[in-house]
Amino acid sequence: MKDLFIPRTGTAKISVGLIWLFHFSGLLGILFIDRELFLETTPINLFITFLLLFVNLPEINRGVAIAASVAFVVGMGVELLGVNYGLIFGQYVYGNNLGVKLGGVPLLIGANWVMLTFITGAVGAVFFKRSAFWAAVLGALLMVLLDLVIEPVAPKFDYWEFAEVTAPVSNYIGWFLVAFPIQWVYQTKVFLKDRVFSFHLVLIQFLFFGIFSIIQLAS
Repeated sequence: MKDLFIPRTGTAKISVGLIWLFHFSGLLGILFIDRELFLETTPINLFITFLLLFVNLPEINRGVAIAASVAFVVGMGVELLGVNYGLIFGQYVYGNNLGVKLGGVPLLIGANWVMLTFITGAVGAVFFKRSAFWAAVLGALLMVLLDLVIEPVAPKFDYWEFAEVTAPVSNYIGWFLVAFPIQWVYQTKVFLKDRVFSFHLVLIQFLFFGIFSIIQLAS
């Protein structure tokens, strides 16, 4: 299992180092330097991390293109339904710190659906190598857990905000119901998965937003 956390190639070492640097710098910057300035760099961080994900894939082929396209299109589709009609996740709006929007939804949110699908799916495949179904279940559950960790700080970071004080239960149910079929496509179309970069990014996401969520809930 430890091999999953040790970058072997130069590309993996640089990529893992960069995402740790980005998130650690962001953590310190938001807490101690200039909160708004560092939050405004979120789109840059997301875009570079998105590119690094594909740089670290063992291969980019038709299966990868299909999985990424499905994640992007479905992710953007359900977000548009949520923002404009209050369907699936509940009634919410996006703030200004996630970049350019289409129909009220930041385009980077579509990229984030792709990124989350690929990194959590890679983790799921490690634990369920011979079962695409259970790998997809675990990947979808990890996506829901990440959303659960991010929700307490999303309004404070001007990412998004629900009409209710907190995200409704339907949000998490909706996340799983949408994430699972996307994960299924990923598991059945992408056979050579990146593991090291994905494991590090999943861990970083939980740590970064987990720390801010604990601070938020404790305040």
